[in-house]
Amino acid sequence: MTGKSSLKVVIIGGGIFGVSTAVHLARLGADTTLVNDGPVANGASSRSLAWLNSARMRSAAYHELRVQGLDRYKAFAASRDCSAWLRFGGGVTWDADNASNQIAEIHRHERSIGYQTQLLAPSELSAVTPGVDPRAVSPQGAIFNAGEGWVDLPSLIDLLLREFRELGGRVITDAGAAEVTLANGRANGVRIGSGQVIVANAVVVATGPAVPAMAAKVGRRIGDGTTRALLVFSKPIQHPLRAVLNTPRVAIRPTPNGAFALDSAWSEEEVIVRDDGTYEAKPSTIAGLLDEASKVLEGNPRLVLESLHMGPKPIPADGEPVVGQLTGIPGYHVVFSHSGATLGLVVGELLAGEIVSGTPNALLESFRPARFDS
Repeated sequence: MTGKSSLKVVIIGGGIFGVSTAVHLARLGADTTLVNDGPVANGASSRSLAWLNSARMRSAAYHELRVQGLDRYKAFAASRDCSAWLRFGGGVTWDADNASNQIAEIHRHERSIGYQTQLLAPSELSAVTPGVDPRAVSPQGAIFNAGEGWVDLPSLIDLLLREFRELGGRVITDAGAAEVTLANGRANGVRIGSGQVIVANAVVVATGPAVPAMAAKVGRRIGDGTTRALLVFSKPIQHPLRAVLNTPRVAIRPTPNGAFALDSAWSEEEVIVRDDGTYEAKPSTIAGLLDEASKVLEGNPRLVLESLHMGPKPIPADGEPVVGQLTGIPGYHVVFSHSGATLGLVVGELLAGEIVSGTPNALLESFRPARFDS
């Protein structure tokens, strides 16, 4: 950590991107304030499966950023006792038994780029990682990625916020709607719901699915592919599963209390968005998701609903992260991405470094908001 600087920064958003950026700024000596519309971790971070990975196929730049994200978590875990809520038990993925099955191709790709990967027959899985019913695995086999894991984001956010406060950072929760204020074409602060303006040299907008609309207010376009999220938690059970499962009908990860967190593409599509903007999940959707999870777990245990989280899932239009300063508006920075869990620590670190040093980071160059400028 360096000494205190004269730089004042306000972060809007109390999810993993906002909190990570805030704590990294504070470590670098910046005078940092974080504001959130409600309690922290009340948005996308509360409904993320939080699978830490760079599995399957994506651009080389995005893969490299995600691998760096995994490395940051492993370094983080080496210096703290966070084993209750941050674990690297690997990831297991398989595709449906039809013409769309790409599992052999995915395995070849992962191997070619040096990603840790094994292609296993259904009968071989249990010797490598426990907890999967081999009858549920398609005959083409499953990939085991040993370097993957999961994190409980609210636990991580809580730990980071404690450090942030110890470093002198300020947190304003239940601040209502916040907006960036401009003077002479540059960001100069944030106005919160009470009307109070917090003056700053730089602002970071890390408001998840609200980022594109906030950028639009200052005349900048960010392509928006935001969809719906539904994360279901079961009641705790005794079960040997350690890995995160990504299967054709359900994704599953363990949780700190012995429950499972579940999501899937089909169940998210069934979420109803009411006219007032609230979200509703049909009982049949929830029951179906719990049943699909039971089918792939060893012993086919009966899973019982504990809680569910619904809302928008932030995804840029081209699927890749959006990080950095808006074109032509000095001091106005944004973070907007899917995979907030995998990228949370590394993006916060790199963006904070850019803001304090004024020097762009090469790892972020492919992900600038400028790519959406017409």
